[in-house]
Amino acid sequence: VHRIASLLKRWLLGTHQGAVSNEHLDDYLDEYTFRFNRRSARARGLLFCRLVEQAMQLDPVSYRQIVRGRQEGDHYI
Repeated sequence: VHRIASLLKRWLLGTHQGAVSNEHLDDYLDEYTFRFNRRSARARGLLFCRLVEQAMQLDPVSYRQIVRGRQEGDHYI
């Protein structure tokens, strides 16, 4: 558990330069979980293609909808 917490802290400080707001913390943790769970995937290119295909099937979401239109506990899938 300590190792994962240490990796998370290093990722937040390195990737986001420490500029992590409480408002978006849940999203950052979701991204870290996604990356951590797929860290040893062999077919990363295929995974990326599948993610792009799924993203193209959804309607666009504006920044305003993401930031202000979200209710506590909602997640975009």
